[in-house]
Amino acid sequence: MSVEKILIIGPSWVGDMVLAHSLFQSLKAQNPNVIIDVAAPAWTLPLLARMPEINEAIALPFKHGQLALLERIRFGRSLKNKGYQQAILLVNSLKSAILPLAAGIPLRTGFLGEFRHGLLNDIRPLDKTKLPRTVDRFVALGCDKNNLDKNNSLDVQKIANPRLIADTSNAMRVLDKNGRQRPAQKILGLCPGAEYGEAKRWPAEYYAEVANAALENGWQVWLFGSDKDTPVTAAINDLTQNRCLDWGGKTNLGEAIDLMSLCDTVISNDSGLMHVAAALEKKVIAIFGSSDPYHTPPMHPDAVIEYLALDCSPCFSRTCRFNDAEQHLACLRNITPQVISLHLMNL
Repeated sequence: MSVEKILIIGPSWVGDMVLAHSLFQSLKAQNPNVIIDVAAPAWTLPLLARMPEINEAIALPFKHGQLALLERIRFGRSLKNKGYQQAILLVNSLKSAILPLAAGIPLRTGFLGEFRHGLLNDIRPLDKTKLPRTVDRFVALGCDKNNLDKNNSLDVQKIANPRLIADTSNAMRVLDKNGRQRPAQKILGLCPGAEYGEAKRWPAEYYAEVANAALENGWQVWLFGSDKDTPVTAAINDLTQNRCLDWGGKTNLGEAIDLMSLCDTVISNDSGLMHVAAALEKKVIAIFGSSDPYHTPPMHPDAVIEYLALDCSPCFSRTCRFNDAEQHLACLRNITPQVISLHLMNL
């Protein structure tokens, strides 16, 4: 009997939730009648609202990193009457497996993770060489074991790219609220933040140089970022004589998604907004430093990736371990604004 109602325990990172959309599409392709609910931190819900495959988004009330054992058990029990036949866990923590067990969901699928024997009863092997990308691992969890080949690998050519459905009317409301109109010229979106740390952030002065070149060529430049990114978006705008439209800290995630849908091209660090731009089918120029573009690439066939693959890369560190000027953040600083501007002109 095919599974008709599934609860997904979703990831906390914006980028990972975007990548999870490939799984949701895969589940619908296997069974168009399947009902998919997603339980995830509240800040990811604007993404789920723009994925038509999702029936219900359930906001998890737990603080990041908090075990909250009794609360998780109570929350899980509150879902018992929803009739889930399967839970698929996209996070590998022990605590994430408590809720599906408490909810009495009969089939609980995930990678072993943090010693989850007994909590999961459909444990999938994770061979990172056969499933190198995050999106591969998510989609593999949604496949029946019999549909994977004998090597437990996927036909990556059949994985659908994530795709967000933006609300253009909401973007117009945000523009109107801020006394703006949709510009007639091309719009370049810049995403200079990265929640993970400085080793993923291309220098602000480099972004400003690209912005100035675009402005001189008739583009309008929009800066995107969360509250934490306001110092860098403000610095970039200052270096362009305040000629950019700085949305840093002025929008919620849903508004940022809808505004970004109006952009023609987006330049971004490896961040959640990079994945958002790709899922909006924007022309994306992605800049990778400490992270690995083969693990979490922007999922769009025309995306341009700048990655130097230095001997020390990818280190996956939040900060650079080198202190001397020549080596410090060389993986990012050696990607010049001229190279990025050339990509922009050629798109």
